Amino acid sequence: MAVTRLGRNENLNGWAFIMPALVLLGIFMVWPILWSLWMSFQTGRGAMTQFGGLANLERLISDPVFLRALRNTLMFLVIQVPLMIVLALLLAVALNNPALKGRSLFRTAIFLPCVTSLVAYSILFKSMFATDGVINGFLETLHLIDAPIPWLGQPDTARIVIILAITWRWTGYNMIFYLAALQNIDKSIYEAARIDGVPRWAQFLRITVPMLKPVILFTTVMSTIGTLQLFDEVNNITTGGPSDATLTLSLYIYNLTFKFMPSYGYAATVSYVIVVLVAILSVLQFLIAKDRK
Repeated sequence: MAVTRLGRNENLNGWAFIMPALVLLGIFMVWPILWSLWMSFQTGRGAMTQFGGLANLERLISDPVFLRALRNTLMFLVIQVPLMIVLALLLAVALNNPALKGRSLFRTAIFLPCVTSLVAYSILFKSMFATDGVINGFLETLHLIDAPIPWLGQPDTARIVIILAITWRWTGYNMIFYLAALQNIDKSIYEAARIDGVPRWAQFLRITVPMLKPVILFTTVMSTIGTLQLFDEVNNITTGGPSDATLTLSLYIYNLTFKFMPSYGYAATVSYVIVVLVAILSVLQFLIAKDRK
């Protein structure tokens, strides 16, 4: 009896310790999620809303701006994420070479963009790729172009600038994960491969990549989530232009909530499109990366 009472008291004490954290999580995380789900079924403008059932879903299908934002977001995802993952992996392998001098300096330089302010670096890229920016000036100095390129005024070049900006900032972040994982690979494996005459490219594909598979999966999922929520770079560099060529789902949600006549219910519905995309793509990536026996 005494043991049972002691165990019950320990349970009560444990719940008492974690209850403040659970209350805060409920107030600031669970409740907003549930409220946004309820709001996704509301129609109307501003505070004048009413229950509209599936009206917002029907609006999604026929909304050309939403479809454009969805297409742009998926395009950034398909192009930028693989580019960044491959580049980060190659940089990590190169900087893991003990024979390379100044490895610490290179690692710091590549990782440094990750700690810069999102707004600050976005404004920097905007000024660099302006018509009178340093990029056009440099290209004209090398006589590669005859006239300044309107980087931010054309759909294709504006998308290129966004992809370059994201890649510049987040490649070093993923590279650090790969570097840490490379430190844990037994060097004797590579030594045995060299003795057997396995070329370096085969060592990379047959040893490095398979042993980094869990880390590659993690960085891919995180990069996918981040790209689907892309907002700061687009908002500060192109504001979604030109002609919505770089408009993303997150920026569209912002415009629906704060820039246009507020439509909170429809904005909540668009936000759940991101939730569904993240869930589907994450599950697919886990299934693709699952070990097949």
